[in-house]
Amino acid sequence: MTKAEIVTSISEKTGIEKGDVLATVEALMEEIKGSLEKNDNVYLRGFGSFIVKRRAEKTGRNITKNTTIMIPAHNIPSFKPAKVFVEGVKSKVIVK
Repeated sequence: MTKAEIVTSISEKTGIEKGDVLATVEALMEEIKGSLEKNDNVYLRGFGSFIVKRRAEKTGRNITKNTTIMIPAHNIPSFKPAKVFVEGVKSKVIVK
């Protein structure tokens, strides 16, 4: 499902204009992104958590030059779904 499909679905279910729904969805994504950039986690009860994880420094390989490189420690965004979310997906997803 794309962002456009999400906006269309919400607009049809709520009767709110697509432009307003799109602005709301964009604002939500910007708030989540901004919070993670400030190293603040975002918790949405019943949905999940957007958290910042710290990756330790590690050794990697540049296979084109056959050299060892050090990959510095860095932060990455991560999503951890709520138990209710996981259980709902487990019980409803149809395997094709």
